[in-house]
Amino acid sequence: MMRIVTDLQQRSGCTCELCGAAEGLAVYEVPPTSDGTADEALLICGICREQIGDPEQVDVHHWRCLTESMWSEVPAVQVMAWRMLTRLSVNEAWAQNLLDTLFLEDEVQSWAEAEAKEADAVLKYIDCNGALLEAGDTVTLVKDLVVKGGGFTAKRGTAVRRILLDQQNATQIEGRVNGQHIVILTKYVKKA
Repeated sequence: MMRIVTDLQQRSGCTCELCGAAEGLAVYEVPPTSDGTADEALLICGICREQIGDPEQVDVHHWRCLTESMWSEVPAVQVMAWRMLTRLSVNEAWAQNLLDTLFLEDEVQSWAEAEAKEADAVLKYIDCNGALLEAGDTVTLVKDLVVKGGGFTAKRGTAVRRILLDQQNATQIEGRVNGQHIVILTKYVKKA
């Protein structure tokens, strides 16, 4: 472990490889698997670590640092930048714009997507017609839905683009309708 720390400190210049912070640094092994080498690990700060681990704690302004770190030549940094931009792109146009410009080699792209595929394999998200839904799909509402707290009714036929899957409940997806982020039951949508 000491060797990894030394290698990561040299590679990063003793700063967080995602945001550039210089304090509270620790080794983060990039899931889903790590071989215990610096090639599959990062040196990151406590803020990045906390927000990677708990999507509810994400401060979108903190992650604007990815504008620079996404261009790192280190595959582990590229993987985590892609994952965080993917998570943020549901609600943040700037994150989607960055994600659209990010190119990863095939092997690195597979690594970046591996964690989501592993999580999604457990839960199956099925629309009203029995079609499998995946993150990023476009769906259409099959009935009018009153949006609680939103003050409007989402009309049948409304397209919801770039949906996000609820990682805890396979009967719910998330998306934007009329500029608001809402939760929708999968039985009320069909895949476009």
